[in-house]
Amino acid sequence: MQNSTHILVVDDTQSFRFLLKNCLDDAGYHVTCVASAAEALTELAQNHYDMVLSDMVMPKMDGLELLRQINALYPQLLFVLITAHGSVDSAVAAMKEGASEYLLKPLNWDELLFKVARLVESAQQQRSYARMLASDQKKFSFQNIVSTSPTMGQVLASAQQVATSPQTTVSIFGESGVGKEVLARAIHIATKKDMTSFVAINCAAIPETLLESELFGHVRGAFTGADRDRQGKCSRAEGGTLFLDEIGDMPLSLQPKLLRLLEERVYEKVGSDQPVSANFRIIVATHCHLDECCHQGRFRRDLYHRLNIFPLTIPPLRERLEDIPQLTEHFLTSFRQHQGKTLPGISKAALNLMLTHDWPGNIRELRNLLEYAAIVTNGELIQPEHLRLQSSPLSLDDNGTDRVIFNFNFSAEEFSLAAIHRQVIEWALEKCNNNKSSAARLLKASRKIFY
Repeated sequence: MQNSTHILVVDDTQSFRFLLKNCLDDAGYHVTCVASAAEALTELAQNHYDMVLSDMVMPKMDGLELLRQINALYPQLLFVLITAHGSVDSAVAAMKEGASEYLLKPLNWDELLFKVARLVESAQQQRSYARMLASDQKKFSFQNIVSTSPTMGQVLASAQQVATSPQTTVSIFGESGVGKEVLARAIHIATKKDMTSFVAINCAAIPETLLESELFGHVRGAFTGADRDRQGKCSRAEGGTLFLDEIGDMPLSLQPKLLRLLEERVYEKVGSDQPVSANFRIIVATHCHLDECCHQGRFRRDLYHRLNIFPLTIPPLRERLEDIPQLTEHFLTSFRQHQGKTLPGISKAALNLMLTHDWPGNIRELRNLLEYAAIVTNGELIQPEHLRLQSSPLSLDDNGTDRVIFNFNFSAEEFSLAAIHRQVIEWALEKCNNNKSSAARLLKASRKIFY
C-alpha cells in the first residue's frame, strides 16, 4: 500500500519512535521522527505534514503545549496525542485544545492504524468538500450569471435581496432551460451564513410511490424492501437548501406533507410517527402556472399561497436577445478550458442568425448549440453552417442593424403574392406565440389581416 500522507512522530524515547515508524511505514505512510517538541516545530516550518503523532510527557515542552502552538500556527493539521499517563482530565484537556485523537500506551497497533486511516480519510473528504464548495461558489455565484437585460437585472436584484433571509421560501418560475436551478444555487451561495449542502430533487422524475421516501426518508420495515433506515433529501439538506424542481408535478397525496413541512418546519420519515425538525431553506421551481394548476385541481390552493411568498420569474431567452452575445462568449470561454482547443469566436453572420431564433429551449438550447459548434470547428470562427438552427425568414444585415431581410424559397408552382403574404403572417404568429395582437403590431398592420 502506498499513499501520500506525511506523518511527523514526536517522542523522546528512541525505541518507541522506532516501533511507531516501522508500523506506519509498513502501512504505506511517509514518516519522519523527531525527539522533542522544539525539533517538531522546526520540521513543520520547513516541510509539509498531514498529521502529528506526539507523546504527552516530554522534557522542556510537553505534548499539550506543542498541541497549542501547532493549533495556532497550523489549525488544519491533524494531531494525535499519545501517553502512558492517561486520565479523564488529561483526555478532556487534550480534546479541548483541539486534538484529533487521544491514545494510551501501550498501543494497540491495529487500533492505531485504524484511527490514523479514519482521520486521514475524514480530512481528505473535508478538503474535497471544501474544493467542491469553492468551485460551486465560483460557478454559481451571482457574479457568474451573465445578463445585460434590464428585466433579468431586476430578477437578480430581487434574488440577492432574498438571499439575506435564509428561512424565506422562494419560488422560481420560468420555462424549461432558462436557468432556474442556477438561480437557486446562486441564492444558496449568497446566503449570509455558513450554508452547507444544496440538495436538489426533481418531483417529476421520481415515481409517486418512491417520492415520499426519497424526500423524507424511511425507517426499517416501512414497506416491502425497506430492510434498513434511509436518510431522505430533507435530512441531507440540514443547514443548507432543499431545492424542489418541477414542484407543479408533485402528487396531490404528498402536497399536505410538504405544506406541514413549510408551516411547522417538521417532517416524518415514512413508517415513523416521530417528527424531525427541519432547519433548511426551501426553494421550489416550476415551468407550470401554479394558479392554473389550482383551478384544474392538480395543486392545493393553500400550498400555492404558502409557496408564493417570494416569487421570481426568469424571462425566456427570446425576450432578452440582448444577452445572447455575452452568453455566447461566456460559454465559448468555458469550452476553451474544457476542450483545450482554440476557439476564435463566432462570426457576425452566425451571431445574426442566432438573434433571429426563437429559442424554445432557452439558455440550455443555446449552450448545447454552441458546444456542438465548438466541437466541429477547427480553429476558425463559428459560421452559420456550424449551427444546428432551422433557417428563419428574418435576419439582420451584415452590419448588425435592425433591417428585416426575408429569404423566400418557393417552387415555381408555389410562388405567388398570396404565398408570400401567408409566409409573412405565419412567421409573425410564430414569433409572437400565436398572439394575433402582438403579431399585428410586429407587422405594423391591422389585426384583421389574420382573418
